[in-house]
Amino acid sequence: MDMTRLTQACEQFYGLKQPPFGLTPNTEFYVELPSQKQAFELLLFALSSGEGFIKVTGEVGTGKTLLCRRLLNALSVDGVRTAYVPNPALGAEGLWRAIARELGLNTENKSDLKVQEDIQQCLLQFALNAQPVVLIIDEAQCMPEDTLEALRLISNLETERQKLVQIVLFGQPELNLTLAQPRFRQLLQRITYSADLRPLNTSEALAVYLQQRLSIAGYRGMPLFQASALKHLWQASRGIPRLVNILAAKTLLVGYGNGSHQLESRHVAKAVADTEGAYPSAPDWSWLRLSTLFAAVVLVLI
Repeated sequence: MDMTRLTQACEQFYGLKQPPFGLTPNTEFYVELPSQKQAFELLLFALSSGEGFIKVTGEVGTGKTLLCRRLLNALSVDGVRTAYVPNPALGAEGLWRAIARELGLNTENKSDLKVQEDIQQCLLQFALNAQPVVLIIDEAQCMPEDTLEALRLISNLETERQKLVQIVLFGQPELNLTLAQPRFRQLLQRITYSADLRPLNTSEALAVYLQQRLSIAGYRGMPLFQASALKHLWQASRGIPRLVNILAAKTLLVGYGNGSHQLESRHVAKAVADTEGAYPSAPDWSWLRLSTLFAAVVLVLI
């Protein structure tokens, strides 16, 4: 049986209509984790206030791209014009041209200066029409230093009353280290709001996350993961959503292969053993502590 048919059979076994733990940033499966909720509310507040620069950071797999997609969807509903740059590993000129293309401007056979002038005129026109423009850059930690300097120049575009473009950066913690350099102090001072995405901090929070994604996928039964499985999964993933999804999907396959309608720690253990990047559970040293205590008692008695 190939992997596609196996996955489909697994979904049917558990009464699922679609995969609950896919890795594609699908906003349909967005689960409002505490730090995600705080970050999203901060983004909406800052953008509605006209603030010029916002930064969202988080470790690999904590949901930055999914939050970015959700923000794009929300802004499109509100009629905000967005320019989205998902891969900013560009030179300064490349960034200007990427923004121009996102704004619908033609950049062929135009000098860099002309492209910049066209962008400014376009943004002025949007401002006259009272239509906000938001530049969203994902994976911002990949930006070369010269490109970050160009970003500061872009943030300078303004009238006497308002910024012509608001900027949101999504990046890994390395972005903070880059911005902390003295040469970027002007850019850092422009960042008015920052948010940090964090992993799930307890196995109980993990249980809510898993149950919501399973429900969205069509599951209607009793809790699928036993308490021991939840604890094991949380320890092995450190609460990082992407790693949770990888391990949970594999645990479902293991459980299906064993014909189990409830998933146990032993199923999670097999998924962990098959996953690079998973954290093995801490060894249980209780037997050693007990034997040491027993030996001490024996010595006292002697």
